[in-house]
Amino acid sequence: MRRYLIGACLALVAVTAQAQAPAGPPPKVLKYAFLVAETGFDPAQITDIYSRTVTAHVFEALYHYDPLARPVKLRPLTAAALPEPSADFKTWTIRLKPGIFFADDPAFGGNKRELVAEDYVYSFKRFADPAVKSPFWSTFDDAGLLGLRALREQALKGKKPFDYAAPLEGLRALDRYTLQLKTEQARPRLIEALMASSDLYGAVAREVVEHYGDKIMAHPVGTGPFVLKSWRRSSQMVLDKNPGYRERFYEAEPAADDAEGQALLARLKGRRLPMVDRVEIAVIEESQPRWLSFINAEKDFLERVPADFISQAMPNGKIAPNLAKRGIQGYRIVGPESTMTVFNMEDPVVGGMAPAKVALRRAISLAIDVGREIQLARHGQAVPAQSPVVPHTTGYAAEFKSHISDHDPARAKALLELYGYLDRDGDGWREQPDGQPLLLLRNTQPDNASRRLDELMQKNLQAVGLRLEFKTAKWPENLKSVRGGKFQMWGVASSADKPDAQPALQRLYGPAIGGQNLSRFDMAAFNTIYERMQALPDGPERLALIHEGKRIAATYMPYKQHVHRILTDLSQPWLIGYRRPLFWQDWWQYVDIDNSKRPQP
Repeated sequence: MRRYLIGACLALVAVTAQAQAPAGPPPKVLKYAFLVAETGFDPAQITDIYSRTVTAHVFEALYHYDPLARPVKLRPLTAAALPEPSADFKTWTIRLKPGIFFADDPAFGGNKRELVAEDYVYSFKRFADPAVKSPFWSTFDDAGLLGLRALREQALKGKKPFDYAAPLEGLRALDRYTLQLKTEQARPRLIEALMASSDLYGAVAREVVEHYGDKIMAHPVGTGPFVLKSWRRSSQMVLDKNPGYRERFYEAEPAADDAEGQALLARLKGRRLPMVDRVEIAVIEESQPRWLSFINAEKDFLERVPADFISQAMPNGKIAPNLAKRGIQGYRIVGPESTMTVFNMEDPVVGGMAPAKVALRRAISLAIDVGREIQLARHGQAVPAQSPVVPHTTGYAAEFKSHISDHDPARAKALLELYGYLDRDGDGWREQPDGQPLLLLRNTQPDNASRRLDELMQKNLQAVGLRLEFKTAKWPENLKSVRGGKFQMWGVASSADKPDAQPALQRLYGPAIGGQNLSRFDMAAFNTIYERMQALPDGPERLALIHEGKRIAATYMPYKQHVHRILTDLSQPWLIGYRRPLFWQDWWQYVDIDNSKRPQP
């Protein structure tokens, strides 16, 4: 009995000591919300910016952009050094750092899996596999890697599985840590095109793809700083710090006169990455609850302040005094992006290159009041777009002016009447030149911001006698329809992922139909210009081709460019180190959370 009592007492002492042991510091959790739902997390299958924000933190490309350098600067990520191009820019040799490992996953059978050059060969080949249906195949096709297009066509014609084992001259691992790319034509910007976007071109392990099969969109496994822990589709994503992430430390090279960048570098230099333990992302599509979640300190960061709350957040471009007293910080830039109306060039009503169809698209453009859109729907948080080329990229000139931004209902009416779009029955609506009814149908989303834009456009077109109706669906559903060519018109935004104009012009490149070319525009003269542009180094000759591409876009109007948005972000005082990325999606690893400043429950 005594022995039993002694044992019970010792056990009680142990439990008491355990209960009294000091708890470790609370985890550092970054909380914010996406304004649009994600679609999945397989880099080869996604295109939306929200899914790409997640994949950018799970996977790693060969190179990445310096987090503070402006103008932007490329740095090695999984590569050991900058690539070694041949003099003619047709051969690129990249050496990888040894000792980088994929996150642990059942697909590896309990083994540690090192990243090797063959992983990039496999990952790049996936973009060419017809079964993957990658929207970014056109980017790889643009690169002209020797043998890759032929391998894809072989699978398409033979209706056989894509041959991943087939050796390619243009894409091969010379040894365990050396990757070599060879192109048909000179590609001076290949490093930016294929090697510097972790969200799309990070390494994927073949074992993972084969293990999860058609469920791969839900199982991202990379070498990056975070791992996906849970996912409730269109609702919540939770990512934890990758426990096996290699030693990597904060380093950057802001310009000497960049006071903000220098201050961030002084505070964070040498810190091990990532600095936060967990990231929790909600999907809050409506503006008011997303705004309130930040104002009530439920979220640490508000990306893209809703336009209807901008006067409360940053009146006249400065943080509101009541928010400044709370230590909230604001960040404001004209984004490297544009919004646009996409016309389906294969649609029998608005598509085609016949003069009457071009006139209809141009009349629609002239009827749209972009200035009023900026004033009313966007609360002044945008500038008119003059071409597909976006700010911060080559070929963009703030002083460039085209008729794309013109609002001129009189000219719109004159064009319509000249080409036979008349109101023959006196009901107030114009008919097609052959007398058939003219109904414009625009895909849209069920949120307040989309409704405001839709109402303005409907009024604009009604003023010139054009009837517009809407087909409402969630954004991922609309994207699927548009990529399949099953639409007439759609409003969408696009962000640049590199400091070059060419990707924006790819939206008019014929071979990119089904991928980046949502409009399905295909013009031999433009295709020739685009291909010449690919092979030229930066300089006056290439800038002239970019300008000619902008002219063709304005003339034939496969897209009506609307605005370049002014992007405003807010952060709570306990979020440290944020600086809006320009051309990349990964930033979580570069910020810290100071829990001592967070309100206690």
